[in-house]
Amino acid sequence: MKLSLIITTYNWPEALSLVIKSVRNQTIKPYEIIIADDGSNSKTKDLILELKRSTEVDIVHAWQEDIGYRAARSRNNGISKAKGDYIVMIDGDMILHKNFIEDHIFHSEPGYFVQGSRVLLSKEKSQRVLSKKKMNFSFFSRGLMNRKNQIHSKLLSKIFSKVNNNHYGTKTCNLAFYKNDCIKVNGFNNDFTDWGREDSEFVVRLMNSGIMRKRIRFSAIQFHLWHNEYAKVSKKNIEKLEYAVKSGIKYCENGLDMIAKNES
Repeated sequence: MKLSLIITTYNWPEALSLVIKSVRNQTIKPYEIIIADDGSNSKTKDLILELKRSTEVDIVHAWQEDIGYRAARSRNNGISKAKGDYIVMIDGDMILHKNFIEDHIFHSEPGYFVQGSRVLLSKEKSQRVLSKKKMNFSFFSRGLMNRKNQIHSKLLSKIFSKVNNNHYGTKTCNLAFYKNDCIKVNGFNNDFTDWGREDSEFVVRLMNSGIMRKRIRFSAIQFHLWHNEYAKVSKKNIEKLEYAVKSGIKYCENGLDMIAKNES
């Protein structure tokens, strides 16, 4: 199975550098790395050019113009360039456990998408990690906000992972799905142009089309660097999500296919 790792980013090259470093330390490497860039400046471009020369895995820079928050379209931009059969999405501030890719491959299963967990790092811990560029975490490390999520165990993962069809807790910082399933629902909805709920709306359409949600614990672990939180979710985004839930729609009109049309 060819696995494409898509990393979303926007003007934080210091964090992105550490994320790529954690990808290079994986027990199983992804087939390719795609940087879904929502309009970062030249510092991120220069970093990616440097990483391309030093990373054994192919890196693709999927950049789009910075005309506001367009995370949904940015993800579609990355997906449209993916050559893999299976896609794992993370954010550009998520440092990966060395078994992250291996775990996602293990949990992949036709008819399912996978939602993973994260360990939150405190502001002080994040600043130390960024300054010293050291990413060795243990259960007893200081600055882990929810340290139980740091436990890596196949046995505990088997016991506590479960299948449930709801969108609550959906986060594209640790989300995996088959590319064909994504194409069938036309990817993310480009009409989401403010922060929030574009990921939930996407997985609702997956579930409406018969793809079930697998929530995994104690596996596919990542460590989230601290940053200021975004503003509250806009009313129009909440309404788009509620419409997808109530109507049972499977396909969005302004989605993945619009990327190909705009590039042709």
